[in-house]
Amino acid sequence: MPTGTVVASRAFPMAPGEPEIKSSTSIIPCFLFVELVLMAGTVILSYHFEYTDTFPVHTQGFFCYDSSLSMPYPGPESASRAPPRLLYPLITVLPILTILIGEVSSVLINPQWRNKERVITCGDCCFFNPLLRRVVRILGLFSFGLFCTVIFAGAVQTVTGNQTPHFLSVCRPNYTALGCVSHIQYVSSVYACTGDPDLITEARKAFPSKPAALGAYAAVYTTMYVTLVLRVKGSRLVKPSLCLALLSPSWLLCLLRVAEYRNHWRDVLAGTITGSAIAVFLVTCVLNNFGSSDSRPEEDELPLQEPDETIDPVLHHISTHEKGLKLHPQMSLDPPPCLIPVTPDVLIPSNCMTSQV
Repeated sequence: MPTGTVVASRAFPMAPGEPEIKSSTSIIPCFLFVELVLMAGTVILSYHFEYTDTFPVHTQGFFCYDSSLSMPYPGPESASRAPPRLLYPLITVLPILTILIGEVSSVLINPQWRNKERVITCGDCCFFNPLLRRVVRILGLFSFGLFCTVIFAGAVQTVTGNQTPHFLSVCRPNYTALGCVSHIQYVSSVYACTGDPDLITEARKAFPSKPAALGAYAAVYTTMYVTLVLRVKGSRLVKPSLCLALLSPSWLLCLLRVAEYRNHWRDVLAGTITGSAIAVFLVTCVLNNFGSSDSRPEEDELPLQEPDETIDPVLHHISTHEKGLKLHPQMSLDPPPCLIPVTPDVLIPSNCMTSQV
């Protein structure tokens, strides 16, 4: 076989210190026709939930003069102290930068990192570097989970139709025409509101809080990456401090949503649980805690100890006998008693080694 030829469909080790090369003919078709199709589907579906009225929101009624829905209108989302132009770049750029810096640092600091993953080759034309494969896998799954969080939160909002704390301020119901005389009277008419239809529709999308879900997803995903991947020697406070710094914006965002009367506390709690659950599921069940999919356990990498052929058989027999005594200390060194017939009708217990006839 000529030098440098790759054996198809087999993985073999290269020179010492070099990663193994594995041939695969399905990686590119699977990426193009399966993974990209699924990613495109999640992007399109999340776009319809976020920016179109393809899925109508459920119209939920309300109680007359409900104080929990009568908070003042805080203005559009762009007037918030955490507007979308700040929120969305924060939950996308910060995790991506953290992961990229962590992966590059792992390659530069740890010289044995390259041996943990294999170089994948597709035919004789394409070679996929281990660093490139790992970055694409981690960031690709992060993007997929981000769109799944948007879809899940948007679907629950559409089905439930729970109102925001400022719902009645934008609904502007005519209590006289509705015949409201007490606080326990329930209004279920779809024509009860007289305000702006767009604001009313947005005010019915409170549970769960989508910004809280996205912030929790990005924070938990990045925090788990820092906890499971980064290795800091000589200090026990660097990783906890970095994790708390990554989680703090998500917590502040939840408090801000409640303080501005954009969501109830239960809305942000449900959003936080939703985003955190999706992040934990993807990291633990899909990415295997950011471990290598091709790496072998450390036990398999340990060399097997060959038996020593110079051991004396006699000493080996004595050692084995002593181990048996340790395992069964109640056993005596004397041989077991046996029965020797003296007369045809009487049996006397005696010792087989010392008895005389």
